[in-house]
Amino acid sequence: MDNERAHQIKVLAPTGMLGAGFPEATVERGLALGADVISVDGGSTDSGPHYLGASQPKTTRAAVARDLRILLKAAAGADIPLIVGSCGTSGTDSGVDWVAGIVADILAAEGLRLRVARIYSEQATDTLLTCLDEGRIHPLPPLGELQPQTLRSCTHIVGAMGHEPIVAALEAGAQVVLAGRATDTAIAAAYPLMKGMPAGPAWHAAKIIECGGQCTSDPRAGGVLATIDSDGFTIEPLDPTVACTPILVAAHMLYETVNPFEMREPDGTLEVRDAVYTAVDDRVVRVEGSRFHVADQHTVKLEGARITGYETMSFSAIRDPRILADIDGWADLMRTMIRQRVEQTIGLGDDKYAFDLRLYGHNAVLAELEPAPGPPREVGVMLLVNAPDQQTATAVAKVANPLMLHLPTAGMDYLPSLAFATSPAEIERGPAYEFVLNHVVDTRTPTDMFRTELEETAHHG
Repeated sequence: MDNERAHQIKVLAPTGMLGAGFPEATVERGLALGADVISVDGGSTDSGPHYLGASQPKTTRAAVARDLRILLKAAAGADIPLIVGSCGTSGTDSGVDWVAGIVADILAAEGLRLRVARIYSEQATDTLLTCLDEGRIHPLPPLGELQPQTLRSCTHIVGAMGHEPIVAALEAGAQVVLAGRATDTAIAAAYPLMKGMPAGPAWHAAKIIECGGQCTSDPRAGGVLATIDSDGFTIEPLDPTVACTPILVAAHMLYETVNPFEMREPDGTLEVRDAVYTAVDDRVVRVEGSRFHVADQHTVKLEGARITGYETMSFSAIRDPRILADIDGWADLMRTMIRQRVEQTIGLGDDKYAFDLRLYGHNAVLAELEPAPGPPREVGVMLLVNAPDQQTATAVAKVANPLMLHLPTAGMDYLPSLAFATSPAEIERGPAYEFVLNHVVDTRTPTDMFRTELEETAHHG
């Protein structure tokens, strides 16, 4: 793969997440429009700490394989690279290997010959403890100084790579790059930066297309094509019936950012205060004025999760109008009764377990922020118990079972019958995880925290 400077680079972003699906025709159109590279995100922290803590993918293998088959054939046919970031949802080493296994099966079945690079981003605890001793790990708000025991408690820790390890893999001859945890933007910015595009437009375009068609008038219709040049970039939807507008494109800087005018990457900060968004026509947008400020110190953000206990859940539903007329009072009584019964029955104090009672259909989502309180018509009651072991969590839920089925509210002279959603009512969820790291590491080089393996497949039809 040559590394000559290009006049413009076109990045095809087919979807916001690998396995989410997209119309195959939109990828074909992107190729017809001259795409130079395909980039797609394979993961996120959006769905909580379980996927990192357990190192399990959120998406099913069949969905990932379906998308990859289309993208691998497209990349091979057009002789352009395919870059996948945050493989396996959380970007752990096993997540990279999981996606790599799917890729290998597809290449063999389709008779394709492509060089595949795996970039591993999982971090060894001992190495990070050394970094901590050297004063190279710093907290991000609102966390304080990192304690060694926090690192030791994590089941998995990953570092979010920037574009540099991806560029190194491409320059080494990779045609398919399967990256561990990476910033959402790095996977789309890597190839344009490698080809000499200016950092401001490259990073800004990468931010806009990180979620595929999210910046269009119909995010369900497929992805987008970003064309980056020396002065700026343009965004075009891959479905000809869908549009990008200046408002839709500019609005994506509000998405998952602390500051809509700035976005920090491992090697610096994107600034878009002076960016100008112009409609080229009724469906294509041009953006100019983006700048990138290189940081004095390159940093890599850490993500880590640990087990916080074991959970058992039960769910019942209320339609009784007398209970619903005082649902908050009933819920307070339920909490009191659970604590009393658990101590009476199995001798556990409040410090030995925890539970959460959520009233779906009433205030389970917003709680005290709910703007429209009032008696609901029906409410689903979810009891989520957390304890140091699964047996204890289930025992607490079983103690609460009669209350979830028959607890009357104050003033009722009969036992209501509520409705469990499942039989048995108690559902063991296994270990529960929590995120515990919001820290960055001062790196010695942009690639030293990551390991790359470049393999060559030789499958022929």
